[in-house]
Amino acid sequence: MITIKERIKQVCLGMGVSFLLLQTPTLSANSSVEFHDVAATVMMNSLQPLDKNNFLRKLYTQLFFVPVWVKEDALSSLSQELFAHIQNDNTLLEGSKLKQDALLLAQLGEKVYVANDSLKQKIELEFKIAQLYKGYADYTLYGSINWGAFQGRLYNLREHGIKADWVTYKPKYSPVSLIENAVMNGSLEEMFQKAVPKDYGYKALKKELRKYVQLEKQGGWNHLALKGSLKVGKSYKIVPALRERLRMSSDYTPCNTEESTRYDTCLKKAVIRFQKRHGLVAKGTVGKETIRALNVPIELRVKQIRLNLDRMKWLYERNAKRHIIINIPAFTLFFEEDEKLRQEMRVIVGKKKNPTPIFSNSVQTIVLNPHWNIPKSIIQKEMIPKLMRNPNAMRKQGIEIHTGWGKDAKKISGGSVDWSQYRYSKTMPFRFAQVPGYRNALGKIKFLFPNQFSVYMHDTPNKKLFNRNKRAFSHGCIRLHKPRELLKTFSTFNENIDFDKSQKRLKGKRKAFLKLNSQVPVDVVYLTSYVDYDGILQFRNDVYGYDKMQLQSYRQW
Repeated sequence: MITIKERIKQVCLGMGVSFLLLQTPTLSANSSVEFHDVAATVMMNSLQPLDKNNFLRKLYTQLFFVPVWVKEDALSSLSQELFAHIQNDNTLLEGSKLKQDALLLAQLGEKVYVANDSLKQKIELEFKIAQLYKGYADYTLYGSINWGAFQGRLYNLREHGIKADWVTYKPKYSPVSLIENAVMNGSLEEMFQKAVPKDYGYKALKKELRKYVQLEKQGGWNHLALKGSLKVGKSYKIVPALRERLRMSSDYTPCNTEESTRYDTCLKKAVIRFQKRHGLVAKGTVGKETIRALNVPIELRVKQIRLNLDRMKWLYERNAKRHIIINIPAFTLFFEEDEKLRQEMRVIVGKKKNPTPIFSNSVQTIVLNPHWNIPKSIIQKEMIPKLMRNPNAMRKQGIEIHTGWGKDAKKISGGSVDWSQYRYSKTMPFRFAQVPGYRNALGKIKFLFPNQFSVYMHDTPNKKLFNRNKRAFSHGCIRLHKPRELLKTFSTFNENIDFDKSQKRLKGKRKAFLKLNSQVPVDVVYLTSYVDYDGILQFRNDVYGYDKMQLQSYRQW
């Protein structure tokens, strides 16, 4: 049952559509009105038998059954915009079905109007262009990832004890709402621009995609055959080919030196730049990992960029002054303020067996000198086996065992329970909590952003792991390299946080909860290709294998 409010909206939209589409110097207003009235009746009758969820029926119900793509004497300006936009979209492959269909429908449109075909044929053309629009809008708004298939693969991982999660956030526009707005505003191009993600460097990455697509058309780069490694100052036959490879990816800039077979400092700078862009140890020595990255074919890099552009379409779009982005494959936290990088920090993320989930929320509370309430999974997998070998194992780690979670729960010794009965049980009636202090696995500070995964950012007593290039070592939470610096940053825009007093509190063991007046959105993302804040294209390894999983059912357009 259509409500009065919905009906009024439809009528108003219909009037708006009609007004827009009647703007043509070759027809009288009466003639155009008559055409649209008759066309609307034909369209309504044609679409009525279709299922209510059918795209054409949903679209034209919203548009009051007014034709959008055809007029009485010519294709509409929206049709012309659609055809031009598809043909000019160089993120689409040249031989893609969308480009071919756009070309064929443009040619069909010319034939229909030259031959002055019947209304029925014009309506058929209207529906064909609408279907083309639907395909292109799906490509533009949603991308090519089959999220259903991917979630199925994550479910299979969970069946094998790997709790992998990826929360998606639907784009703000749908194909129907986008064309609805385009009709009212008179511009499809403008609406496509509005629908583009504004965060995560999407536009910059799309620009890089165009460059890489052009490189692919030109044949890409050659495979480098190298065994061993290259060292500065020595000559190697492979050096000219290496120089050309780095030139193609814009890593090599000629210096005022003669280019020879010698691995000189100019080429070393290019290698270091390449290594930094790919998350490698950047010392300028060309070894196995660097050669492996250099030899990734251009076709795979293009796929990788496309994949990450599509991921960005399903991330939470932010309009906040401040924004924290934790990129898992980069093992890095980025703190944005006014769309500029304010702070960058190394992080440790979950192991492949304990992957950090991809999701969004906001930092609401900072805890000083936290307890670590140990999750059931860790108790059963790690703590109980230790207790079964040594009843005093928890005491050595500063972990207290309580009979429950209430205030009156008693503290017990590790040897007072037969732990074997809880090794694989569905419930865990005991609370294991590591007391505050420098031995605490959470360190001295944790940052809470409530979520169903019980994941948060925290300090760690083990700082050595931050020197590693690949930092997937945790049980899923995010360990911070310099948590006090992040606390200091929060104190600059939260008047209730006194950084100096917090520093004194951290010298002791007394817990404190700091509620934030100004919360900061946090997005945990998985981007293996992105453009950094200096405008440099970055690639990272597929640490959890998600690239491979998503490309297995990647849609072809």
